[in-house]
Amino acid sequence: MSRTGIGRRARRGIQTPLRRFLAIALPIGLPVGVAVCLVPLRSRIPNATTALVLAALVALVASAGTRTTAALAAISASVGFDVVHTPPYGSVTFNRVQDLEVTGLLLIVGLIVGQLAAANRRHRDLAGQSSYALGRIHMVAEMVASGDPADEVVEAVGNELTALFGLQACRYDPTFADRPGPFIERHGAVSWGAIEWDLAKWGLPSQEVSLVVEHQGRPLGRYVLLAPPGTRATQDQLLAAVALADQVGAALAAQTKPR
Repeated sequence: MSRTGIGRRARRGIQTPLRRFLAIALPIGLPVGVAVCLVPLRSRIPNATTALVLAALVALVASAGTRTTAALAAISASVGFDVVHTPPYGSVTFNRVQDLEVTGLLLIVGLIVGQLAAANRRHRDLAGQSSYALGRIHMVAEMVASGDPADEVVEAVGNELTALFGLQACRYDPTFADRPGPFIERHGAVSWGAIEWDLAKWGLPSQEVSLVVEHQGRPLGRYVLLAPPGTRATQDQLLAAVALADQVGAALAAQTKPR
């Protein structure tokens, strides 16, 4: 491996623990920090307004994070509001039922808004992934339509599959394994013998996965994919992979046609 590659891996190794720390520290610390910053305004604005500000902050954190960070931010906001803005200050006890109700509502609204914001972000990400996958398919289809050599199409699709799933290795094999392992189904699932692999639970298998290349129902070869352990894959990504393999099948079939 090159020094550049080693350096990149080292940087990723340093960044991953830092990102994990920030993913926990920011949603916990930010709402409490904002609650403290609002202390000088405590006598000027009602507690309901402060609660709304903190709820909006939870939504902002959720839009840039996950459901877990949204929940942490909602809990942190409600605790910060209780400790800093409800008497007796500096305590988690309540002197007024109204303060208890506002704190409870802040927690509930923060959790709901946070979860909705996180879900909306996830949907946007999935839509972006689908659009990107369609762009990959269109690019390869243009190569096939232009009559580019089949070996170039094979190589291009291998590169696209590697980028699509973040593979460790990807190669085209015109032959098939003696002992069939996991393979990608045409309907966007992974099967291993009679078992349909639970992608949501396990991600892609860490063993070699076959993606059959066929044309008009006739198998012509396969791509052999090797993914890092725990690699996530959606049904849309698997369907895009099948569509890319079909383009290779069309290119191979066109190459063998008599002229």
